[in-house]
Amino acid sequence: MSANESWITTHCIGFIETSSIAKGIEATDAMLKMADVELLLTAIIPRGKYLIMIGGNVADVESSLRAGLGVAAGTVLDHFIIQNVHPELPPAIKGRTKVDRVEAIGIIETKEVASAIYAADAAVKSAAIKLIEARNQPGGKGLVVLTGEVGAVRTAVAAGVASIRKEGMLIAEVVIPYAHAGLVRSLTG
Repeated sequence: MSANESWITTHCIGFIETSSIAKGIEATDAMLKMADVELLLTAIIPRGKYLIMIGGNVADVESSLRAGLGVAAGTVLDHFIIQNVHPELPPAIKGRTKVDRVEAIGIIETKEVASAIYAADAAVKSAAIKLIEARNQPGGKGLVVLTGEVGAVRTAVAAGVASIRKEGMLIAEVVIPYAHAGLVRSLTG
């Protein structure tokens, strides 16, 4: 099974974002040794942060995440577990996804990547929208871009923002009804 296929069949993902590359790598090792999980993503991002995403059944992901949090301790910026991952989330994390039609654009910008990915899952589960992307941006920020009918985009952005747990993590939330074609090309190309 390829990495892309495993993302689709993974029912639960766990995510840790650390402020230390070295501690992130050490935490990754502890997580993989703790339980039967699959390493879905690791990445070094600007400002020396490290992202770890694992997948598997709920019990294994929970156990693995606890091990990683214990090792990474004081360097953890954010973490989460998502059960029943929406199928649009993994492709949006990997890069921009193509959409056939754009009516409204919704954007959620966060200080850290983990919060954006968690918000994207909440957004796509709340309304009939399409995720364009949910990933890290230059400077280590998180960004969610989504599209759909204006009302659905408003609902999705509100649900995504409501899911952000940490105070001060949200930088901006925007809904652009009937986005200009030039803007659409720049966001979806």
